[in-house]
Amino acid sequence: MLSSVPENRVERRHMGRMRPAQGVYVLSGHPTIVFLTVCTKDRNPWLADATVHQSLQAAWKSAQAWLVGYYLLMHDHLHLFCAPKDLNFTLEQWVVFWKLEFRRLHNAPQCRWQSHFFDYRLRRQESYSEKWSYVRENPLRKGLVQKAEAWPYQGMMNVLLW
Repeated sequence: MLSSVPENRVERRHMGRMRPAQGVYVLSGHPTIVFLTVCTKDRNPWLADATVHQSLQAAWKSAQAWLVGYYLLMHDHLHLFCAPKDLNFTLEQWVVFWKLEFRRLHNAPQCRWQSHFFDYRLRRQESYSEKWSYVRENPLRKGLVQKAEAWPYQGMMNVLLW
């Protein structure tokens, strides 16, 4: 029997996902640490600044639903590791909250965030150490410092236990 699909029309079947799944799966009784990357709107370079750094720390302290572990600010994006503290709040809700809190604390029109972010749930403890080592070297790879520990826009707010 001949197919009813015209020859010039190719039927497309996709195997797997076209984009990452939304949300972080939290399994009760198991550790959840998420690696998060957030960019500035249009990749504008305003993040690597002492007052921005202080405002972000304050915003993360007030946004207690998730805890920030290690973090590093580059000029146009940030990386952080976080873990849920209150399971009533999704990662998406938490990010929206701290972005709004940051804007309230650091009221500068040029400081705008990209609406989306990238998140990756770590699968094992070694991933946290490996990813943090790689992230810490970003300023070094960019030639901004001679030693990774010399970059002033990094830190750890909470110990995230595996």
